[in-house]
Amino acid sequence: MKKTFKLQDLDCAHCAAKMENAIRKLNGVKEVSVNFLMQKMTLETEDDVFERVLQESLKIIKKVEPDCRVIL
Repeated sequence: MKKTFKLQDLDCAHCAAKMENAIRKLNGVKEVSVNFLMQKMTLETEDDVFERVLQESLKIIKKVEPDCRVIL
C-alpha cells in the first residue's frame, strides 16, 4: 500500500531528512519520502503492516518535530 500525507508545520529540511531516515529503518517499510518543499510524506509498505508502520512513523515525526502535524 502506498499513501501520501500532508505535513503541516514542517520547519526545516534537516528535520525532514531525519524523519525519512528513521522511518526507512522501520520493519515493513518498502519506501518512504519526506519532501520538505512540498510538505508531504509518501509511505509505502505491505498492506497488512501499513497501519502499524504509520503509527510508528507518526511517533518518529512527533519526536523529531513536535509541532509538525500529519494530516491523515
